[in-house]
Amino acid sequence: MKENMKILEVNRSDKKGIKKEPIGSGKFIEDFGLENDAHAGKWHRQVSLLAIESYHRMEEQGIKDLPIGAFGENLTTEGIELHTLPVGTVLKIGETVQEVTQIGKECHTMCNIGKTVGTCVMPNEGIFTKIIKGGEIKKGDKIEIELP
Repeated sequence: MKENMKILEVNRSDKKGIKKEPIGSGKFIEDFGLENDAHAGKWHRQVSLLAIESYHRMEEQGIKDLPIGAFGENLTTEGIELHTLPVGTVLKIGETVQEVTQIGKECHTMCNIGKTVGTCVMPNEGIFTKIIKGGEIKKGDKIEIELP
């Protein structure tokens, strides 16, 4: 695996279906997700992750100036194609341990993100995890991978 896999930003929102705002660091709670985030809860999609490489693909399609968090991800990563990881992969990020529970998601209606941006990469390239061990994650933290 690559050595330069890291967190570019931690993002949070108070409501679902809107872009998340960068917060620099956050407390991730075991079996819950990011403290004070709209998507946190006791289910299998506690944390959402999207790679900056996915943003770059959108830019190549002509969609420019997307702010980090535009697709509603909690963690924006760099150096890893997240959607290629199999379900069950364990990620060690900051003080946390997370398990990949879902790759992509089905969008039944166009959310505010899709309406604003015009399209969304989360359905194909975003991944979701649940928090196995809680703790802090901050901008710049390295990502370690343990494949199942």
